[in-house]
Formats: sequence, structure tokens, C-alpha cells
Amino acid sequence: MMRFKINLKIDADFKAQVEPKILQATARAALERAAAPAPAEVTILLTDDRALHLLNLDYLNHDYPTDVLAFPSGEQDPETGRHYLGDIAISFPQAAIQAEKGGHLVLAEVQLLVVHGLLHLLGHDHAQPEEKARMWAVQAEILKQLGVTIAPPDMP
Repeated sequence: MMRFKINLKIDADFKAQVEPKILQATARAALERAAAPAPAEVTILLTDDRALHLLNLDYLNHDYPTDVLAFPSGEQDPETGRHYLGDIAISFPQAAIQAEKGGHLVLAEVQLLVVHGLLHLLGHDHAQPEEKARMWAVQAEILKQLGVTIAPPDMP
């Protein structure tokens, strides 16, 4: 049985602009580095601003689109023993805007958002300065391991 099952759901509008194998490798690297329980499964949705806006409104009561949302599950399949870590939703248009502002490729931004979302599913947070420092350090380490040259916003 594979250690990690990564379900990718990419809206048709964005399929030509991303390489699923790269996103799966990114997710695997993050899961390995963050010592995710195995076997585990996660779903990553790459979609538009409208979908993220609705999710953000429905679940967090924030009336605007955002770049990434993470929905932890923590369920375990009684038949396979696989942990369902949860779902990550990423707005491709927000990733493109942030990539342009940051001067890097949109794929690198999407990889950052995949790592960021997975770390949230695994219990990381950035509400407090100490938590943020830890989370940003792990993100940077994973991205460096993948050869992605990007720094999250407001990262020293």
C-alpha cells in the first residue's frame, strides 16, 4: 500500500498551466518532512476565485476570495487504516497574482500553497509569532528541498 494517496482535482481552466506530477511530488515532500501519519490521504483542489470566495464565506464568514483554505478531517478508514487528513482548496487566480507580485513562477506559488495547506492539515498554524516562525521555517525547508526558489510573503 502506498504511504500517501494524493487526490488532485484541477479545474479544466487551469489543467494546462500546472503539472500534476509536480504538485503530487510537492505534497509528498511536505507530508514526509512533516512526519504525517501513514498511510494517509489528502485531496487538493485547484480552482477559481469564486469557489474560494464561497468556501471562505461559508466556513469562515469572510466575504472575499483567498489563496488557500485547509479543511482538516482526521478521519480514519476502518477498512484500510488510512488517515484522511483533509482537503486543501487553492485559488489559481490568487496564486497567479501573488506570483506576479513576488516575481516568480505561478507553479512555485502553487507549490508554496500546497505546502502551506498541508502544514495546516497537520496542525501547524501562524496565528502567533512563534508558531509562524516554526511554520515558515518548515515551509522554507520543504521548498528548498524541492528546488523551489520562493519566499512566503513577509518572510525574512
